[in-house]
Amino acid sequence: MVSGLFENTLRIKQLSVLLIASAFVVSCGSSKKVSSSKKTNTKTVVKSENLRKLDSKFDGKVSRSITDVLKDAEKYLGTPYRFGGNTSSGFDCSGFTVKVFEENDFNLPRRSSDQAVAGQNIDIRDVKPGDLLFFATAGGSRVSHVGIVHDIGADGEVKFIHASTSKGVVISSLNEKYWNKAYLHAQRVL
Repeated sequence: MVSGLFENTLRIKQLSVLLIASAFVVSCGSSKKVSSSKKTNTKTVVKSENLRKLDSKFDGKVSRSITDVLKDAEKYLGTPYRFGGNTSSGFDCSGFTVKVFEENDFNLPRRSSDQAVAGQNIDIRDVKPGDLLFFATAGGSRVSHVGIVHDIGADGEVKFIHASTSKGVVISSLNEKYWNKAYLHAQRVL
């Protein structure tokens, strides 16, 4: 009887850990490339239909503090994804943003859902490098992923740097079908 009770308790604990871990894996989404695209000149031509127009009219002027944030973000390109990670040995999405902004004397909340209400909500047409982008990678409207706007192409294409579950720290585009579909909103914190 005691042995059976112990086994049931152990099984419940194992299931609880598995459920919690799987919730966090979903929390930072995936960067799996869903659409095929080819590069021509400075435009990314995306071979998919029904993408939302998520372009910015950014004028190209970036402050020194934002340039510093982006340089710090870029030094982590290729760093692997690590659930709960916020160091150069591995990041999850919100751990990455916290670390980069912290290195520039700006504190963000640890969770992406909390970061999603920090600062000022801005229209995608007004985003500039250094702004935060939020995504619902599991569908719906619940924030589960965050990235930092890296640059805006001459055609308005918004690219962002983030810690993806499959590729670690990478630069992606809102013109990629996966990210276009998952995009929720942008916040300006600087």
